[in-house]
Amino acid sequence: MTSAAITLLALLLIKHCLCDFVLQTPWQLAQKGTYGAPGGLVHSGIHVAGTLVALLAVMPTLPVILTVLVAEFLVHYHIDWLKEQVVRRYDIREGARFWNAIGIDQLMHNLTYLAILVYVIG
Repeated sequence: MTSAAITLLALLLIKHCLCDFVLQTPWQLAQKGTYGAPGGLVHSGIHVAGTLVALLAVMPTLPVILTVLVAEFLVHYHIDWLKEQVVRRYDIREGARFWNAIGIDQLMHNLTYLAILVYVIG
């Protein structure tokens, strides 16, 4: 793996931790399960802003940057929305099933970053 690939992946993982845990507000969290609600859209937008910063470290072309940003917005938003649908439908706000849902959610986001890495670096 090249140093650019390692840098990009590290920045995307750091960005994810910051955006999903440090910067996420209760307002965003409460609205992620309501399709089209502003909180979920803002949350995904914050992720896209962080991804832009990560991408600038490896300087892909503008079309690559734009493609990644649009794709990440859509994918991130829908992963979060789907996780919230499952959590709400089955009323799993605690215990092993809740942590399974969180774990799958985080896995899907990390696989998204792997896909971004492959797309950007090749």
